Amino acid sequence: MARKQGAAPEPELTDEERIEAEQAEAARIGAGGWEPPPGKAKSFGASAKRLLGLMRPHRWLLALVFALGAVGVVLVVLGPRILGEATNVIVRGLVQRDLPPGTTQEQVVGGLRQAGENELANILERMEGLQPGQGIDFEALGGILLLVLAVYAVGALFQWLQGYVVNRVVQRTVQRLRRDVEEKIHRLPLSYYDRTQRGELLSRVTNDLDNVSQTVSQTMSQIVTGLLTVVGVLVMMLTINGWLALIALIAVPLTGIILGAVLGPAQGLFKEQWRRTGRVNAIVEEAYTGHALVKVFGREEAVRGRFAVENEGVFQAAFKAQFLSGLVFPLMTFVGNIGYVLVAVAGGLFVAAGQILVGDVQAFIQYSQQFSQNLGQIGQTVTMVQSGVASAERVFELLDADEEESDAGGSAAADGRGRVVFDHVRFAYSPDRPLIDDLSLVVEPGQTVAIVGPTGAGKTTLVNLLMRFYEIDGGRISLDGVDTRTMTRDALRAQTGMVLQDAWLFGGTIRENIAYGRPEATEDEILEAARATYVDRFVHALPDGYDTVIDEDATNLSAGEKQLVTIARAFLARPSVLILDEATSSVDTRTELLLQHAMAALRTDRTSFVIAHRLSTIRDADLILVMEQGAIVEHGDHDELVERQGAYWRLLHAQFEQAVDPDEADAVPTQQST
Repeated sequence: MARKQGAAPEPELTDEERIEAEQAEAARIGAGGWEPPPGKAKSFGASAKRLLGLMRPHRWLLALVFALGAVGVVLVVLGPRILGEATNVIVRGLVQRDLPPGTTQEQVVGGLRQAGENELANILERMEGLQPGQGIDFEALGGILLLVLAVYAVGALFQWLQGYVVNRVVQRTVQRLRRDVEEKIHRLPLSYYDRTQRGELLSRVTNDLDNVSQTVSQTMSQIVTGLLTVVGVLVMMLTINGWLALIALIAVPLTGIILGAVLGPAQGLFKEQWRRTGRVNAIVEEAYTGHALVKVFGREEAVRGRFAVENEGVFQAAFKAQFLSGLVFPLMTFVGNIGYVLVAVAGGLFVAAGQILVGDVQAFIQYSQQFSQNLGQIGQTVTMVQSGVASAERVFELLDADEEESDAGGSAAADGRGRVVFDHVRFAYSPDRPLIDDLSLVVEPGQTVAIVGPTGAGKTTLVNLLMRFYEIDGGRISLDGVDTRTMTRDALRAQTGMVLQDAWLFGGTIRENIAYGRPEATEDEILEAARATYVDRFVHALPDGYDTVIDEDATNLSAGEKQLVTIARAFLARPSVLILDEATSSVDTRTELLLQHAMAALRTDRTSFVIAHRLSTIRDADLILVMEQGAIVEHGDHDELVERQGAYWRLLHAQFEQAVDPDEADAVPTQQST
């Protein structure tokens, strides 16, 4: 396994020590209650702006969203005012029914003033169209109610259309974001995967993206409608009575104070929640992948302990975030109720003073409720946005990660002969720890080169540099006379085939796995590759032959069978350069013989690099390289190196004849595995 690039040395801790430390941290966070979490968002505003910027290609649809929302809000806001007019019709009918028939409104008002009933006179004076002796005008009342019904129906239709367009915009935006993440994953260098846990990466690709999608789709329409409704309601309140509108506006500064007190801590807690969720996913993925090893070493309790610590962390962050965000709506409702009471009392006084009609007070009370409810909804929505932006920020961190150097404009593939030259190559995973210094090597077409040496000597690093999984720090690597850095990675890797120690098969049939490197291969070519690599010998014993579906972990094939399939895959790809990295280290002796025959067929007429610890597998190599500390200390064929009795002879002697001598073991440098 490659050393993690840029990783600083850390003190080794046992699982128990690590669990105790994490439990102490969780206890500190949990007991203290409301400390600022370490995962606070770096920039909420910048992340939110960037998230909205992703919708720029749909700006015309967004304009339609605002237009539909505006029309829908206007219609819905008109409803209470029209209903207030219906109330005025009813009140006017009840009042005029008890007045003397045959009189006029002016006569009734004048008589009341002469009698000293000025307040009642003011009330009757404001009632337009008063007809003494007449009852309720049900025809006018029916027309008003039908109008209200039509207004609400059309308003609901426009709001539904707005939600439909919003949902389309959001899902298209998230679809593009998900595509960008998928493409980004393929542009990341190998070093990124070295230092990032798979569960953490999967959490950003799945959980965080889903949270972004749900948050934006649920809140965007609410925010647009809520803001437009607040503005529309405010305008209507001002047209009814300015003093009552000022009383209703008391809720605005209180809303700002509440949101200011909640948003900051909530944003940090939401970020901590999703960070902890990523760590939980990493633990679960790791424990599931290595569940057999966990059971073999009896580490179930340790794994459960680590999971419990992170799960508790998720609980603490999620609980506090949801608690804070949950405070917004009841607090806003409380503020709204205070405004409601003040408006009701003041409205009653204004009616009694003849300054406003009962129907207008009724409409104003409805508007004040809508005003406070929409402010509360906006506040609740903003706290939901906190969670979505926290997830978006984690996705943006992935999208902003350093990529492989662009190879745009690189040359096409070489002529396919397979001549490889390492010319004074230098490389280090970390600048302060050089691994390969001034390495030179020439491999002629068709040669088989075996690379041996102690763990950490740089064997796998050598082929990783050839494949451009990592970029060299100095020197030059050429394939058929072409500098690999001037070739596109696709062109370079099209000329190479790899068979790794860990056989990786994809979900699908055996036929599909063999043809993975050349999907256009014919059935005859697939069968030829299978026969040459001894896959055909065991396939016919399977229930469906080549159509046998390999399950998720390829547990329906043995380790040797999986390895044979990967060799057949490389055989079918017809590379000019072949890399075999410990391809037989995990199989039994009989299977190893089959693999050796298969690899011998695979190496025919190809330049081959074979990395092996079992020296018996590389005796027939044209050239054997012995590496120590990133340098080639010996090279030659098997017989030559044995005669020299140097580093290769010591490896051979230690492997086949006796245990490692302690003095010799101390003389062999050890490093991290490469």
